[in-house]
Amino acid sequence: MPQPDPFQTLLAGQLRQAFDDDRDADTFLLRLDRYGPELTASLQATYGDAAPALMDRLLELMLHAYHARPADLKRLDEARLLSPDWLQEPGMLGYVAYTDRFAGTLKGVRDRLDYLQDLGVTYLHLMPLLQPRPGENDGGYAVADYRAVRSDLGSMDDLSALAADLRARGVSLVLDLVLNHVAQEHEWARKARAGDPTYREYFHVFPDRTAPDAYERTLPEVFPDFAPGNFTWDDAAQGWVWTTFNTYQWDLNWSNPSVLAEFVDIILHLANRGVEVFRLDAIAFMWKRLGTDCQNQPEVHHLTQALRACARIVAPAVAFKAEAIVAPADLIHYLGSGPHHGRVSDMAYHNSLMVQLWSSLASRDTRLFAEALRVFPPKPTNTTWGLYVRCHDDIGWAISDTDAHRAGLDGAAHRHFLSDFYSGEHPGTFARGLVFQFNPQTGDRRISGTAASLAGLEDALESGDPRHVEAAVRRLLLLHAVTLGFGGLPLLYMGDELALLNDYSFAAVPEHAADNRWLHRPRMDWERAADAHANPATPHGRVNAGLRHLIAVRRGLPHLHASVESRPVHSPDPCVLLLRRDHPQGVMLAAYNFSEHTIDLPTWALRDHLGDHARDHIAGTAFSLGGGTVTLEPYRALWLTQS
Repeated sequence: MPQPDPFQTLLAGQLRQAFDDDRDADTFLLRLDRYGPELTASLQATYGDAAPALMDRLLELMLHAYHARPADLKRLDEARLLSPDWLQEPGMLGYVAYTDRFAGTLKGVRDRLDYLQDLGVTYLHLMPLLQPRPGENDGGYAVADYRAVRSDLGSMDDLSALAADLRARGVSLVLDLVLNHVAQEHEWARKARAGDPTYREYFHVFPDRTAPDAYERTLPEVFPDFAPGNFTWDDAAQGWVWTTFNTYQWDLNWSNPSVLAEFVDIILHLANRGVEVFRLDAIAFMWKRLGTDCQNQPEVHHLTQALRACARIVAPAVAFKAEAIVAPADLIHYLGSGPHHGRVSDMAYHNSLMVQLWSSLASRDTRLFAEALRVFPPKPTNTTWGLYVRCHDDIGWAISDTDAHRAGLDGAAHRHFLSDFYSGEHPGTFARGLVFQFNPQTGDRRISGTAASLAGLEDALESGDPRHVEAAVRRLLLLHAVTLGFGGLPLLYMGDELALLNDYSFAAVPEHAADNRWLHRPRMDWERAADAHANPATPHGRVNAGLRHLIAVRRGLPHLHASVESRPVHSPDPCVLLLRRDHPQGVMLAAYNFSEHTIDLPTWALRDHLGDHARDHIAGTAFSLGGGTVTLEPYRALWLTQS
């Protein structure tokens, strides 16, 4: 029988004195027993000899936050501990929106909760709303104050009230937490510029170009068009400041333990305000190492595990989502691998799935899609993917040359084709988009555009051809069927449920004009939302009704629990993607026709997985798979289980 650790016994005795209620003390100490070893291991691996003093500091922060945590949130903590797979349930549905573009203010969002609940939303991600710098602010990602809300949107009390209303409806509030940098107007940066040595150590400031030039040899440029390079001279700081994204966004020095402590305090403060999920923005860039691209460094995963452990001890209802748009081999570490397995973020974006959706739609060929998924590392079973057709960002063609080669393609040529296709330059394209951030050195051309415009609805409506409109609607519903049927947490970007088109008026707004990603960030069209119900035969009405049907079917399919992975299986037709899920209640096989052609799929391709009889849950029809073919109309999706 293991002997108790004398130090832990002493620590527990000291900590117990900080509680008036023995039950609270027991709860805190039990969580500390569970997650403390993960926390101390991460601190030791990252900070070495500074770890013990940092642990003392973090304990003080956690005790204060635990005592301040409201009673209803403590009840949510206990409920989540009893249902640790809450993010993986098939009933989960995410919605992503800018507060002002969706409803004007936080109070306005509260007035629109019936709409979200009727759609089936259980997870609401409001895009950056913490106080940014004035003027240009990278869409809100240049944060000047993590403890205040943008004044035009409301107050922190408004945020807490919204969180409470959402919680009462079973909806989790999701906020962005920018980890890599702060605005140069942030209090820490202002003190650093004023010469305060404590806060100067919060950043990377160099007296001359020696170190910056050494780092630049291996650093890529994130925004080569309007923010070339990674360092900016600052007169007040009298040095070159590390600024990966924009000159006004100062990268934080996470090798300083005080930075970690600051963010633990921020996370617990916002968690006590009712934030349930933190989108960890720019997480891949946090740790700097000379001679590398300063992304995906091992310390990033130690740091995230430490942040997660602190959150688990105080507020286990809280979850982390990693915003890591990196290669699959690097991405899996953000969910946890090796000693971090399942102990880092609870969710990560499956950017590759989104890229392959648009690739297959343009090429009418799913072989690259299948190859990319075939070699995708399996995730920890307690984590989930964030799945999306489109998001607020551009589409970068993250297609590896290796995957392309296995699919019989030239990677560079295919990426060039996709940029041409979705910018409207390729002959015969149905898409309307704009090139974002052309890099002449690499040939990289990312794409902006709403899902509806990229899928051909804008072009079809202008042509007036009902056949083109029909094809565009079918394409949109196919894309959503894949994300809803893949087995993760599907994230609807605001307006996609109404097939909103590109908003070209962004160019007339001075602070948006230089960034054409605002093309696909239109304002919510509430008249169209009402019309979608009143006139379901319109294109936006059909997309809305079709999407709602898919959401309802998904909610009733246990096979779509996110602990199970979708994996590609052989398809006899390159236009058709087949994805298999091995769930304890039986096999599920999804079939997706990515072409405008009617495909007669041999029944053996389905029978080998499902037996002689199957049921399509989308159409509610049964199939006999004894012989012959199954007809897949253009852009049709099947969600099949054994019958």
